[in-house]
Amino acid sequence: MQRNLNREKLHGLTYAVGNENILCEMPNVPVRPLFDDSVVEFLNCLSKKILADRASRRFPDVVTFAFWIRKGSLLELKKTYGSTAEGCHSVGRGMIFHIAPSNVPVNYAYSLVTGLLGGNANVVKIPSKSFEQVTLINRAIRECLEENGQMRPYIVLVQYGHEKDINDALSEYAGGRVIWGGDRTIGEIRKSPLQARGVEITFADRYSLAVIDADKYLSECDKKKTAQDFYNDTYLTDQNACTSPRAVIWTGSRICEAKECFWSELYALVKEKYELQPVQAVNKLTSAFLLAAAREGVRKEPAQDNRIVRMHVETLDDTIMELKDNSGYFFEYDCENIDELEAVCSNTHCQTITYIGESSMFDSLLAKGLQGVDRIVPMGQSMDFEFIWDGYQLLQQLSRTIRVR
Repeated sequence: MQRNLNREKLHGLTYAVGNENILCEMPNVPVRPLFDDSVVEFLNCLSKKILADRASRRFPDVVTFAFWIRKGSLLELKKTYGSTAEGCHSVGRGMIFHIAPSNVPVNYAYSLVTGLLGGNANVVKIPSKSFEQVTLINRAIRECLEENGQMRPYIVLVQYGHEKDINDALSEYAGGRVIWGGDRTIGEIRKSPLQARGVEITFADRYSLAVIDADKYLSECDKKKTAQDFYNDTYLTDQNACTSPRAVIWTGSRICEAKECFWSELYALVKEKYELQPVQAVNKLTSAFLLAAAREGVRKEPAQDNRIVRMHVETLDDTIMELKDNSGYFFEYDCENIDELEAVCSNTHCQTITYIGESSMFDSLLAKGLQGVDRIVPMGQSMDFEFIWDGYQLLQQLSRTIRVR
């Protein structure tokens, strides 16, 4: 049975990759198995195109993405995520409708790749804001589609505003929907119903933390590399990514010494690389005043300027993130026992903990049955994309299993 999208509801779309004809036929495109060879070859082509473009060298997030989709990398991932039980065949669900966040440039590309490796055709709403990273990746995608025409029916990238008619049309025949935009976006998109068997993956508003064992930092860490790692986790996205730490929690016996070294190294890097806009400086100052007015025992740590704002807090609970800011604005908390983080980590909005030290320090905390925290990763790896994200096994969610007996 032919199923075609309602063309009348698609007015207002701008096509970055693909066109209306490809999009309207997308519900009828045959599904593929997980890690299909043609998909892997296409992504390997895309990796080569991106890495060959000298402009990509200016964007670490683009280079990281390109290395992640190399054939060798994907075949290693296939060993973990592509296997199925005997007598079972995993294939895509059909057309997947992705809504990417507007403030993290490369996220849409990871979502697209996940849908492709899951065996699906994909229509992705990409950021409307102009990002050089998006332009660069999309150009490479178009070039690879010229060389791999069999992949054309599986990729359409679009831009549009908040038109509900478009959401309705793209959701009606979608086998799955992936919403990255946060609580408000999730609420708006859910006004457009999916087909009865459609699955939905939602990435709500989240926050993340950094935990630093002061003794381990001072005795074992390369201080400049650690500063770069933390910079990548935070300043590269202006702390807009849900994975970016909002609070820095210190443990150990040499906290004061470690703080002085850590923040000094970071400041030197931020001063060299980060361009602070006047509105960001004003916002951080305003947020500092609001925090001080709302909570007792708050103090703003001394700083040379407004590039790094550190707000020392006496308590760290599940409401403090209501007062967060970005662009280098951090809560700072001295922790005697890691179990003190139970309240902030039990909040379902808590996503990632980055750390310096031993991962075993979280054992007692995890044993408390936290309702939050989906990832605990070494500092510098907060934005490393994985197929297990926010607690979802993404490839399993975006595929279905055919049982043969």
